[in-house]
Amino acid sequence: MKRLVPAKFKVLRNSDCIKCRLCISECSFSVFSFNEDKKDIEINSYNCVDCQRCVVYCPKDALAIVKNPNEFNPCSSYSQQSIIEIFKQSDTGGVLLSSMGSPVKNIPRYFDNILLNASQVTNPSIDPLREPMETRVYIGSRPSAIEKDKNGRLVNNLPPHLEMSTPIMFSAMSYGAISLNVQKALSIAAKEIGTYWNTGEGGLHEDLYAEGGNVIVQVASGRFGVHTKYLNAASAVEIKIGQGAKPGIGGHLTGSKIIGDVSKTRMVPPGQDAISPAPHHDIYSIEDLRQLVSSIKEATEYKKPVIVKVAATHNIAPIASGIARSGADIIAIDGFRGGTGASPVRIRDNVGIPIELAIAAVDERLRQEHIRDRVSIIASGGIQNSSDVAKAIALGSDAVSIGTAALVALGCHLCSSCHSGKCAWGIATQEENLTKRLDPEEGAERLINLVRSWTKEIQEIMGGMGINSIEALRGNRLALRAAGLNQKEVEVLKIRYAGE
Repeated sequence: MKRLVPAKFKVLRNSDCIKCRLCISECSFSVFSFNEDKKDIEINSYNCVDCQRCVVYCPKDALAIVKNPNEFNPCSSYSQQSIIEIFKQSDTGGVLLSSMGSPVKNIPRYFDNILLNASQVTNPSIDPLREPMETRVYIGSRPSAIEKDKNGRLVNNLPPHLEMSTPIMFSAMSYGAISLNVQKALSIAAKEIGTYWNTGEGGLHEDLYAEGGNVIVQVASGRFGVHTKYLNAASAVEIKIGQGAKPGIGGHLTGSKIIGDVSKTRMVPPGQDAISPAPHHDIYSIEDLRQLVSSIKEATEYKKPVIVKVAATHNIAPIASGIARSGADIIAIDGFRGGTGASPVRIRDNVGIPIELAIAAVDERLRQEHIRDRVSIIASGGIQNSSDVAKAIALGSDAVSIGTAALVALGCHLCSSCHSGKCAWGIATQEENLTKRLDPEEGAERLINLVRSWTKEIQEIMGGMGINSIEALRGNRLALRAAGLNQKEVEVLKIRYAGE
C-alpha cells in the first residue's frame, strides 16, 4: 500500500559531518544508515520522531531536525493534522495512539491565567534566606478532635501519614512502561529528598524492596504484582481507579514489553499482553470501594495510609466526597494534561477536565460538607514548574506529584513515541542496549536538583506572599487572582479577578 503521510520532520546534515557514524548507533528509530557503496550516511526522515538524541550527541553539531514545511492544499473544514490522522487510520485500521500530555491548545492551561498575591507594607514579605520557611507536609487523614488522657496529656490519635520535606512527589509510572533504571533513579532521589515515588501498576522489582521507606505501591484493576509482601513494602498503598490521560479506560502493556523481570514482577507470562480492565470488577459503588480500602488496611495492619487515584472529570467533586467517606486517607486527582506511555489520542484530547478546576471544585465541596480534614488531596497532570505547585496548593491541594517533568529531567524530549518501546534516552523501553543509556545515579542527581530548585523557588514565592509555611498556603484562594478568564471559570476556581 502506498504511503500517503509525509515525513513529519526533516533531518538536516551539514558539511561539518565527519561520518563518524555515531548518529547510526545512537538513533533507535533507524533514521540513519551507512551506504558502503557511496561511503556515506543516508537519512530516512520518515522514521524520525524528533527525540533529539542524534543532535545532542553529534560531536560536530552537524545535525538539525526541523518540522517538515510541506503543507496540503488549505481547507477550511480540515486541518493538516486531521488529514494526516485520516491517512494514518486508512493505512492501518487501528486506533491512533500517542504519549505524554495533551497538546490541545483551545483548552487553557489555567495555571498560566492565575496570578499570585504579593505582600508589601501592611503584611510585609518574609526573607527566606534569613527566616525559616516550612515546606514540610504531612499527607493523610487528620483526627476530628484532640484527645487527652486522664492526666491531661495529649493522646497521639494521628492516623498513618506520609511525611514529606517538600510538597512534591513523583507520579505513578510502572515498570514495563518505563525501564528499571528510571525507577531506580526515582527511588534514590525520593530517599535523598525526603519524598515519595510511585510504582504504578507494574509491581515492585525485587531489587527495590529495600527502598520501601519512600515508595507508594499501586493496586490497579489488573492487580499486577499485588501480594502481601508488595503491600507491606510500601509507605502507602494507592488504589488506581483512573488517570488523567485516559479517564474511563484501562491500561495495556504490549506483550513485547512483558519480558524477563517485567514478566516476573507483574506476574504475567512472558510475551502476553498485560491488560488492565477499565473498571475494577469488584468496585461498582462507594460501598465496594470501602471494602477494598478496608481490606488493604487489614492486610497492612492499619499502618499505612490508603490513596485512591481518580481522573479529573466533570463530576469530580461528588466523586471525591464519596471517596472521602470510603475510609481512604488521600485522594489523588490526575488532570486532563496528565502524561502516560500510551493513550488513544481521541481520549487524551477530549475526555476529562484540567486539574486546576478539579482541585478547586473538590476542595470547596469537601469544605462545604465539613469533611475536608478526612482526606488529603494530591494534584497531578500538567504541573510544569514551581509556581504551578504553589498555585495548586493555594487552590486546595496538599501536595502535587510530577511525572512528565521528572522524565524530562531524566532526558525525555517529549517525542511522544513511548508506546513504540524504542526510547532513545533509555526511559520508556525495555531493550537492554537502550536502557543502559540511563545511569540511575546520574538520573537521581538530576531529579534531586530539579525538586530542590523548585522547593527553593516555592520558599521565595511564599516569602513574597508574606507566609512561611505550606500549611498557610493550602486552600488560600484569597491569595490568587485571575487574568483573562471568563466569569464562570472564575466561579469554579473560587478566585477573584486581578485588580479586585
